[in-house]
Amino acid sequence: MNVREKNMLLSPEWLITAVITFIFGFSVLGYLALLNRADKPPIPSEVRSPDGTVLYTGDDILGGQHLFQKYGLMQYGTLFGHGAYLGPDFTAQYLRISGEKALIFYSGQGLSPAEATEKVRTELKANTYSPSSGVITFTSAQASAHQELISYYRDWFGPPEMQKGLRRPHLKVPEDVRRITAYFSWAAWLSAAQRPGTSHSYTNNWPPDDLAGNKPTPGMLMWSVLSLVALLSGTGLILFIFGRHELLGWHAADEFSARKFQPPEEVKLTPSQRTVAWYFLVVAGLFLLQGVLGGVNAHYHVERAGFYGFPLGDLLPYNLSRMWHVQLALFFVASSFLAMGIFLTPMIAGKEPRHQDKLALILLGALTVVVVGSMSGEALSLKGLLETSGPWFWLGSQGWEYLDLGRLWQILLTAGMIIWLVILVRGMKDRLKGEHPGNMPWLFIYSAASIPLFYAAGMLYGKNTNVTQIEFWRFWVVHLWVEDFLELFTTIMVAYVFMLLGVVRVKVATTIIYLDIILYSVGGVIGTMHHLYFSGTPEIHMALGAMFSAMEVIPLLLLTYEAWAFMRLGAPTGTSMLSTTGKMFPHKWAVMFLIAVGFWNFLGAGVFGFLINLPIVSYYEIGTQWTANHGHGAMMGVYGMLSLGFFMFVARYFLPLDRASNRAMGIAFWCTNLGLAWMMFVNLFPVGFLQLNQILATSYWQGRQPEFFMQPLVRLFEWLRLPGDLLFLAGILPVVYLALRMFMNRNRKGLSEAE
Repeated sequence: MNVREKNMLLSPEWLITAVITFIFGFSVLGYLALLNRADKPPIPSEVRSPDGTVLYTGDDILGGQHLFQKYGLMQYGTLFGHGAYLGPDFTAQYLRISGEKALIFYSGQGLSPAEATEKVRTELKANTYSPSSGVITFTSAQASAHQELISYYRDWFGPPEMQKGLRRPHLKVPEDVRRITAYFSWAAWLSAAQRPGTSHSYTNNWPPDDLAGNKPTPGMLMWSVLSLVALLSGTGLILFIFGRHELLGWHAADEFSARKFQPPEEVKLTPSQRTVAWYFLVVAGLFLLQGVLGGVNAHYHVERAGFYGFPLGDLLPYNLSRMWHVQLALFFVASSFLAMGIFLTPMIAGKEPRHQDKLALILLGALTVVVVGSMSGEALSLKGLLETSGPWFWLGSQGWEYLDLGRLWQILLTAGMIIWLVILVRGMKDRLKGEHPGNMPWLFIYSAASIPLFYAAGMLYGKNTNVTQIEFWRFWVVHLWVEDFLELFTTIMVAYVFMLLGVVRVKVATTIIYLDIILYSVGGVIGTMHHLYFSGTPEIHMALGAMFSAMEVIPLLLLTYEAWAFMRLGAPTGTSMLSTTGKMFPHKWAVMFLIAVGFWNFLGAGVFGFLINLPIVSYYEIGTQWTANHGHGAMMGVYGMLSLGFFMFVARYFLPLDRASNRAMGIAFWCTNLGLAWMMFVNLFPVGFLQLNQILATSYWQGRQPEFFMQPLVRLFEWLRLPGDLLFLAGILPVVYLALRMFMNRNRKGLSEAE
């Protein structure tokens, strides 16, 4: 690992191709960002009734958005299909109820049902926005329906004792009710009113609603078909290349180039590596709390306001428990990645500068402050204890899924990632000298630098940015940060682990990394747009998002194609988990978790992701349990299992290969994987199937109503999830046990001091 390569190990063509695809992908994203900004849906200065009465203003819309954020309503229901799955979609809810009230209005004027329906549909489709005055003019029926909906939401957000089902925030101030109704009204207007120069609405006719005249667009069908063609063509091409060139894919090192595997008990850990025991203690605690909250959220599906009779909803409402559950998933994974980076750096560099351990502990302290501070602020915000005119945005909840934490905590977390990058660069400084910028040590640093960089993209919007612009930048974090750059850093760390185990040559590892960069740059970067089909972006975002997200599946197919070779690399012999002496390979369970990552990457991220990414499928299923099915398979199945794989790898350097630790690792592996499979195949997928069928048979609005979850068959599947949840939680307990043992044994005799 200390051999310096002043020349690039691979052909420079690899580096050139990677740079070109990277620049191409982000050039297209830059163009789409400019187009999205120039052609964004308008926020009117005023919305008036036919007689000139002002119903609400642009400031009211923005004020309603602030209330939506402050009270975490995206973790209760959805807006444009994005958010939580148990509450309603507020866009579809307002659109449907206002349409029905308009029908009643016209029926009272003597119109037949057919005439009233056609009139309502025509009025919803008409775009009355005046660019010169900035005014939208509602018809009499729309104005009347809006006033009635203010009363509807006054009751809906009424006192807790008057609410039924999931606990909602109580909006005590009438002005707050008026403003949040204005926000929902504007979102519904975007979903029905025809975008100038097109034959569809600003949201590409989403949500499906016959009364509003919202049906699939021709482009939606065309790009769905073409994305399938792109997938099949790309898959055939890549598999053809793999069949012709043996240099691609995981291959074992030959006997002359293999690095001798050093048993963990013989490795002398540096001071910074010892601090990783603290990190994984935190990781285990976060994972346990995240799992418990997941169980609470699942129970809300069958008991909306309590927990086996206890009124839990009053203390821990669904929007708060879900917000914490999602945020803890990110914290749990991020903490594991930070720890693994710190642990691997001295192994790659061959030595460690002084005081790395102090920097690592400072970073851990900062991470703890962010976790505790952000979760506390979110609770205060959602409980209404931070004024809307006060610091809720900075200290409470920004209110956007995956980026719920207040802006101050977001800044501090980014700063923490920069400190982590400094630790890595400082540790790798001597190793990088004389090394070609295209070789693995530099790739390790590049990928590490991308983590704070692309997380910071979540700060490219402000408090007063409207949601259609926010969604564009939010998904840079949700997709680019999580699905692309964490994936790249993952590939590099796994490659280094295999090199440390002596089973992969440096050239093979470097080839895999470049292949990952190129394929994800081609599909993953522009594929980010598949999240934005219905968020107010122009149709070109759908076209490119569909085509390129289809190609995201190709790297996942390659992981499956190479699965057997990957599994055979699991032990020094390349054939089993036993060494030639018959002693169990110490990293057996770390490798097993990495194999699980490959499985879930293909199934959860690939199959279930592609299933819902086709525009025509997403049009009907977005915000349903199929979205949750993909989310669990991709987030927990890939990044969660990867984090546990890193945990098991590091644990072996602190714990002896005894029966207790080996049994704990085995229980953790089987319980978490089987528990995840149970909740997906016995609950999320079948309920999502039933929900999609309900939407296709009736309307999107009805498929998202609480009554859907009250159907006997749906409730049966919800209760059948319980054994899977219990099994999964049982798998977390051995992780906590191992973390405690690691912490107690962090100063075991024989560890080296910093060089």
